[in-house]
Amino acid sequence: MPTKNPRINVVLEEPLYTAIKQLAKRDKVSLSLKVRDLVKEALEIEEDVALSAIAEERDKTLSNAAALKHDEVW
Repeated sequence: MPTKNPRINVVLEEPLYTAIKQLAKRDKVSLSLKVRDLVKEALEIEEDVALSAIAEERDKTLSNAAALKHDEVW
């Protein structure tokens, strides 16, 4: 059945293709689904890295005197 979802063609080196093929076989899913899941996971990791960098920058300017205590927040 045709899908309306966007598609991307990707050229992979043989070892990478083989690794993804083995993962797909292990998980009993298609290559397409395995690649989609791996891309989603990679994007989540990238987001975590970006948010961590923002948190580290904010932490540098945190003043303990101005910070709210736990019981003040809850």
